[in-house]
Amino acid sequence: MSVRNGRQFLSIPGPTTVPDEVLAAMHRPAVDIRKGELVNVTARLKDDLRMISKSNSTPFIYIANGHGAWEAALSNVLSRNEKVLVLESGSFAAGWGQSGGTIGLDVEVLPGNWRKAVDPDAVEARLKADKSGDIKAVLVVQVDTASSVFNDIPAIRRAIDNAGHDALLMVDTIASLGTMDYRMDEWGVDVTVAACQKGLMMSPGVSFTIANEKAMARHQNANLRTAYWDWTSRQGAEHYQNYAGTPPVHMLFGLQKAFEIIREEGLDHIFIRHQLLAGATRAAVEKWSEQGEFAFNITEPKERANSVTTVLVSNEENLGNIHDYCSEKCGVVVGVGIAALSGKALRIAHMGHINAPMLLGTLSSIEMSLKALKIPHGTGGTQAAIEYLAANVPQ
Repeated sequence: MSVRNGRQFLSIPGPTTVPDEVLAAMHRPAVDIRKGELVNVTARLKDDLRMISKSNSTPFIYIANGHGAWEAALSNVLSRNEKVLVLESGSFAAGWGQSGGTIGLDVEVLPGNWRKAVDPDAVEARLKADKSGDIKAVLVVQVDTASSVFNDIPAIRRAIDNAGHDALLMVDTIASLGTMDYRMDEWGVDVTVAACQKGLMMSPGVSFTIANEKAMARHQNANLRTAYWDWTSRQGAEHYQNYAGTPPVHMLFGLQKAFEIIREEGLDHIFIRHQLLAGATRAAVEKWSEQGEFAFNITEPKERANSVTTVLVSNEENLGNIHDYCSEKCGVVVGVGIAALSGKALRIAHMGHINAPMLLGTLSSIEMSLKALKIPHGTGGTQAAIEYLAANVPQ
């Protein structure tokens, strides 16, 4: 027996649920890629990227996932054997650094803790010790979807400035853009990396880099530039040069609709919605954790992301059973732990196209699995989530 028949809930931290309006926007004939409507779509999308990153910098659009944008960012501002400092706080900054190692960069990892945010004091100390200025860029994620940590980007910028260092600050916002505040110019970020399949509510396959004037100046002397990723060639006179060839026509139409939805709701309202749904999730997890079988991966509440919550599970066998029960009996796909937390955690996504019923359905299904499988847990998690939302969403 199951109660899964109906629309599946995808509660993983990317790809997230794509709105029906976005899917419908892609269901149309192809158009001329050299002139007309698509040229205007590209221009509007670049304006949208400036809007959502709160920046006047230069955006670039890639037919690639986030890993492609990582390589695009690094190859456009760095030269072979130059050093980058990776700020560890989970899996993805380290992954970004590893991708740089494959193209000839010297990668140094500032050791961090998978249960805590980056320590700005440690960043400042390391950069002060770099008397010769060997470090050319600092790589960090605003949110790491593996650990579910939230890093304080303005504090990291201050650390770089306090050290009197000239390294570029490069920030991965793939799991945060469109879910929480991000101010590229105000915070002094030199290069932003983003992708479409999380907070931007689009199917995977399009990613972005946004570069400020300092990054564009470094670009002029970077010798890792290649034809496909190159920012200079993507600023050519012909429209197709924006994409180094044929644009992803239908995905651009879908992305345009996604940004229309974002503009209609408004960034401030979007951020509050994500904050509220994250708070409801934490209220549930806190109750479930009372029996000791579950725990927040991120120990400090202020360092927990508003887009995803990683929950440690003591018994690995329980973890697999929870995932199977939610999927097979309820039609809810809950995120698995990855990298160092593979087999040790579940991840509850609350990002993008999501509302209270969708989240409460996910939380209810998880709690249903705990009761059905007789897994030790504090009861009343879903009720705690409801009470949190009722107390924080005014009449």
